[in-house]
Amino acid sequence: MTSSSNSSDSDYKIDWSEFNEYVERHDRFLLTTHIRPDCDALGSTLAMATVLERLGKEVEIVLGYDVPPNLHWIDPRNRIRHLNEFSPEQLEAFDAMVILDTSAWAQLSHVEQLIRNTKAQKIVIDHHQSGDDIGARVFKESSSEATGRIVAEAAEHLGVELTPEMATQLFAAIVTDTGWLHFSSTNSDSYRLAARLVDAGAVPERVYAELNEKETLGRLILIGIVLSRVKTDLDGRLIYTYIERKDFEAAGALPTDSEDVINMTLAVKGTQVAIILVEQPDGGFKISFRSRCNVDCAKLAEQFGGGGHKAAAGAFICETLEIARTRVLDAARAAMR
Repeated sequence: MTSSSNSSDSDYKIDWSEFNEYVERHDRFLLTTHIRPDCDALGSTLAMATVLERLGKEVEIVLGYDVPPNLHWIDPRNRIRHLNEFSPEQLEAFDAMVILDTSAWAQLSHVEQLIRNTKAQKIVIDHHQSGDDIGARVFKESSSEATGRIVAEAAEHLGVELTPEMATQLFAAIVTDTGWLHFSSTNSDSYRLAARLVDAGAVPERVYAELNEKETLGRLILIGIVLSRVKTDLDGRLIYTYIERKDFEAAGALPTDSEDVINMTLAVKGTQVAIILVEQPDGGFKISFRSRCNVDCAKLAEQFGGGGHKAAAGAFICETLEIARTRVLDAARAAMR
């Protein structure tokens, strides 16, 4: 089943015959993904680009920002290009556009005008429950642990064999979105897919080293600042912290160094919901929610124009720290009562 509109139904199943027909009908593909991309976003997009190329398609990947330095390794051929490298005439020549790992306008702000103005036929490949109607055909399985799984399945249905580079990109997508295969989204199929990707050439210790053994001093100092501010509420069931713009400069850290810090707070015994507010370079706060109880993070995030999964979601709020923190914590407390 496919959806052309918003849905949170985890029972959606992709109609692969329709997907294959879409690929067959088009020749020039433009791929993109969300702001502040993680390994699932980048790995899925890069692997999908190679799938299409191996079918004889012309493919470009475009983002409205630079790839975070700590993730350059996932794009060894420097496939990802900045939006300002393309002329309007070049962009108009694409007849297909694939948006991966999101369908939320708030996460597509860097390419919003491109998506709105393109004459290319648009599709979304995603695994998140929530999203917006962005005028695209949606191929979604919110029961999938990562968009990387859907791309791996796409390759199989299109008859494309995975290369070691593709396998590495998809392995990184799977293990990061499942917390190295221990989040609640992990199931036996997750391990089978990981094994298949290893058989295809992914080397787990190399991926782990790239992701976890190349920390900068700035990130470590930033983590110390963030953890020093941790507070709890509701008898320890709710935990929260924040990062201000000045903290990045003080620590000698990059904005991307804040990724995944929230997961460290979940290690505190008794924690059920974790929240971090991260001030953005242009103002306002990115909010990240994590849950290991019946609180639905996606519904929490939707109150602030965001979305995601039941156990992990995000949003953006254009307020001062005091106002943003009050509104977000009030919403969390209400959801936990």
